[in-house]
Amino acid sequence: DRIDRQSDSLEKEGIFTGAYAVHPFTGQRVPLWLGNFVLADYGTGAVMGVPAHDQRDFEFARKYDLPLRVVISPAGEVLDSESMTEAFTADGVMVNSGSFDGMPNEDGKKAVAQSLEKEGKGKATVQFRLRDWNISRQRYWGSPIPMIYCDACGVVPEKEENLPVLLPLDVKTHSDGRSPLADTPSFANCACPKCGGPARRETDTMDTFVESSWYFARYTSARDTQAPFDADAIKYWLPVDQYIGGVEHAILHLLYSRFFTKVLRDMGFFPAELAEPFKNLLTQGMVLKDGGKMSKSKGNVVDPTTMIQKYGADTVRLFCLFAAPAERDFDWSDSGIEGASRFIGRVWRLFDDEKDRLLPLKACQSTAEDAQSEEARDLRRREHLTVKKCGEDMGDRFQFNTAIAAVMELVNAMYLSRDKLGTSEGERRVFSSAMASVLTLLSPITPHVCEELWQRLGHGSALSCELLPAWDEAATVQDMLTVALQVNGKLRGTVQIPAAADKAAMEQTALADSSVQRHIDGLTVRKVVVVPGKLVNIVAN
Repeated sequence: DRIDRQSDSLEKEGIFTGAYAVHPFTGQRVPLWLGNFVLADYGTGAVMGVPAHDQRDFEFARKYDLPLRVVISPAGEVLDSESMTEAFTADGVMVNSGSFDGMPNEDGKKAVAQSLEKEGKGKATVQFRLRDWNISRQRYWGSPIPMIYCDACGVVPEKEENLPVLLPLDVKTHSDGRSPLADTPSFANCACPKCGGPARRETDTMDTFVESSWYFARYTSARDTQAPFDADAIKYWLPVDQYIGGVEHAILHLLYSRFFTKVLRDMGFFPAELAEPFKNLLTQGMVLKDGGKMSKSKGNVVDPTTMIQKYGADTVRLFCLFAAPAERDFDWSDSGIEGASRFIGRVWRLFDDEKDRLLPLKACQSTAEDAQSEEARDLRRREHLTVKKCGEDMGDRFQFNTAIAAVMELVNAMYLSRDKLGTSEGERRVFSSAMASVLTLLSPITPHVCEELWQRLGHGSALSCELLPAWDEAATVQDMLTVALQVNGKLRGTVQIPAAADKAAMEQTALADSSVQRHIDGLTVRKVVVVPGKLVNIVAN
């Protein structure tokens, strides 16, 4: 994006100066205009207008009837500047550009700059917009800045052997929130490291962004008291595999972390190949209330303590993770948290109602031999499909809401199947295995309830120490499918067919079904449409 322009919503105004610039390649005269949407303090204060390829320039040119020259077109197409209704801002190939015609526009930019430099008419430069960063803060909580003020020597850094400068613990806080460091003589008064005379220590502390920009590197060897970093530990642990942070801090924190990482690398603290601090980033969304960000000033903050006292910590956790994908904002809803509470109650009641049927199994302990009945095979298939989906959603995509939804569907299936399952040990194992999977999958989300039920299953070890269950791909294959039967597009029934049935077998089964025969009696079948695994539609008249 062009960053040398003001807001797109600003009405474009301009004045022709009466002066011209000479095009360095063609020698043509280019009119010079003053515009209110160009930032005078950016770069030289002058920018090249490209009305065919920048929307703001396009609007400005149309307003003042300035010529548009297309110099970038989609591959295989030439744009007509007269019929254009908006600027073409996508990548393409260069046209109307002399010897640069046919080049991809990004390559053409470099070629133009190289040609100008070769002819002595200009050169490419990089302009940095970084400014000095004021890291000092007037507060107690932070890292002291190791600088000392001496009337004789000026500003002097603390001696290296006196580092780190530690915050004093004998401070007296102020009711107005001012930092107490300036009023703590034992900290503020000191000797000048240079002349030894009386001096005063800097009482500002560093912005907390300073610490948060490299703490992850310190974690790699946190107990090392001899050096800030251990080279082998840095090489082993960094870059961070997955970083999770709030969306409000994503831009600045990432900018500062990358800055510190590159500086520490250039100073030799990090390996030369460590280019980035993080491999993957997930920015969490915010919790909203009535469509707006929760704020004490707005008075729309929901007190988590009150919610925990009323519903329990597990319910609050479940609702927050189920309400929306992790990276999306979600609007707090009292009815939503009540729904989360009802689901946890359903899990507890299912366990309590069926405790005599349950065996102390770990997740996915049932086998294909245990599932002898159709109902048992279906429940075992649903269990393994749920385990597979939860593993992918939570482990790979951080989609906790869809993982929770999958567990909810499994719980519903267990309610529907509990009265249909037999009492044999094999079928008890199938039901018990499904319950164990429910608890194991929900454990990271609702740990307290799941741990309690896990112990009631008779396990001696903590559920939090268990691995997430693995799924058997063979168990996820459905033996029988429910196929819809239609006559002239209207549903007339369903039928169970083997999952491996081909189109011919599906057609034959549908035509033999009694409900279908009743609705085509006396009619001539003109066509049979088969959608494998889903439906058969008989067209008859």
